[in-house]
Amino acid sequence: MITTEQIKDLVRRRDDLYRYLAIEDRRIAHEEEQLKTTAPDFWDHPEEAEKQLKKVATIKSWIDDYEALATLVDDLEVMADFAKEGAATEDELQNHFAKTLEATEALEMRNMLRGEEDKLGAIVDINSGAGGTESLDWASMLLRMYTRWGERNGFKVRVQDFQAGEEVGVKSATLLFEGDYAYGYLKSESGVHRMVRLSPFNANNKRQTTFASVFVSPAVDDTIEITINPADYEWDTYRSSGAGGQNVNKVETGVRLRYHGKDADTGEPVEFLIENTETRSQLMNRENALRILRSKLYQRELDKRMALQNELEKGKKRIEWGSQIRSYVFDDRRVKDHRTGHQTSAVEAVMDGDIDAFIKAYLMGVES
Repeated sequence: MITTEQIKDLVRRRDDLYRYLAIEDRRIAHEEEQLKTTAPDFWDHPEEAEKQLKKVATIKSWIDDYEALATLVDDLEVMADFAKEGAATEDELQNHFAKTLEATEALEMRNMLRGEEDKLGAIVDINSGAGGTESLDWASMLLRMYTRWGERNGFKVRVQDFQAGEEVGVKSATLLFEGDYAYGYLKSESGVHRMVRLSPFNANNKRQTTFASVFVSPAVDDTIEITINPADYEWDTYRSSGAGGQNVNKVETGVRLRYHGKDADTGEPVEFLIENTETRSQLMNRENALRILRSKLYQRELDKRMALQNELEKGKKRIEWGSQIRSYVFDDRRVKDHRTGHQTSAVEAVMDGDIDAFIKAYLMGVES
């Protein structure tokens, strides 16, 4: 049964979001930015025009999402009164309350993504760890999990690089998630993922533990300046492997970018090895590899900034990008995040991309 206090709580959270999101200021900003698109020479510079339209759409999306939530809360209050008078059923009230709560939590979580980089797309690197065939299979399972998550949430997911295991699975893979706030959501996934199960690759079906690492960086676009000195990198080419037809095996379309730079602040060496086999065009693969390099350098700057902030704010929980963050225990039917304590027994659903609850727990807990 939905109580009066539960409804009052949603009303309070709606009012808080109105202030946090500065809705009135956004409405004024939307009118001002929209007015710029009506200028006679607006389309004289198409690239600038597209950026302006995207800016207008982003502001409007915040306003629309808030107004949709405000309507749900208003309707909930009315439905509660109808339920008292017998004009609405308890089931109808329960269903509308659940819908309103979901919308409230979604907008609250989006409000957590305030960083300049949060709104960007994401590049996800998956690498198998020690453990042979089991680890290769685990990496492929994570690849599928994140692909399914992206599809469920409306992101365009592209495979930038794929290095198959010798017998099964994946040695390493790079995914690009295109869409607003992909990085903001997926940044919680960086770290080591541990799997425990009765191995199908073991003749005695023994319980085995294996690991794979996930690293997430923002997919930087043309609005972010990242300067790369051409003298700091070199190229190799190679024949791609895996699916793709005969051309893949005959032509050296795969590219390998070796970056050897220095940190501008400390002077310490900075090295990256990036491989790209996404297309049959070596030129396009070079462009993709450089984009990934820019993203990794940008992420490195974010990590430095985060480390400094953590030093200044000792009370905040430190985020260790290279540490074990989550365990997937198949035979015990348990997936647990070690940073937030959130866990579920729905292992199959998680592996099918249902990781929103883990992302939400991270954003609402660690990042608050």
